[in-house]
Amino acid sequence: MIVFDRLTKSYPLRNGGRITIIENFSGVVPKGLNIGILGRNGAGKSTMMRLIAGSERPSSGAIYRDGRISWPLGFGGGLNVALTGRQNMKFIADLYNVDHESIVDFVEDFSQIGRFMDEPMRNYSAGMRARLSFGVCMALEFDYYLIDEVIAVGDASFREKCQAVLDERRQTTSVLLVSHSSRLLRQFCDIGGVLSNGTLTFYDTLEEAIDMHDYNLKTASIGT
Repeated sequence: MIVFDRLTKSYPLRNGGRITIIENFSGVVPKGLNIGILGRNGAGKSTMMRLIAGSERPSSGAIYRDGRISWPLGFGGGLNVALTGRQNMKFIADLYNVDHESIVDFVEDFSQIGRFMDEPMRNYSAGMRARLSFGVCMALEFDYYLIDEVIAVGDASFREKCQAVLDERRQTTSVLLVSHSSRLLRQFCDIGGVLSNGTLTFYDTLEEAIDMHDYNLKTASIGT
């Protein structure tokens, strides 16, 4: 499980003051549930994913993790753009102590980026980075997969591949999915949480979370 203990994350503003992403939050994410995280642009959803992954530190409080958690999977997240695709795969295989060939075979078939596998990732398009990043992550076994929008990009064939492999993984693991797409959330998630104004609220059903997110967007629009 993932346990949040009075978690707070804020950043200083250049003109003074601070912006708070999450404030004094305590809660538990149990294994076996697939959770969608919603929030307007700038609410801090991606920051929350980095906090859960451990790639960013809280301002105060703590997150306790029981199980293997993926890096936040977005547009090339977790990979080094100075390395080639193949070098990235071998580095990650060593990092997680798994066989090189099992990752390479899976990712080459999944990503379909051909000769670019031996090019530095800085030469990749956003779509190619997404293909490689998603493929490498799905080639590994995690207890929690942290996914930030990536399955909503690319052509129809790539999206179908992403959705098929993610659907298989979520049968035995947990997925934390950040997305603006209600359709994707309904397809992959059991419950939902809404991040708004420094507060993360989990709801018993996904529909409750989607309704609250839609309400927040409407009231914000009226306020502007």
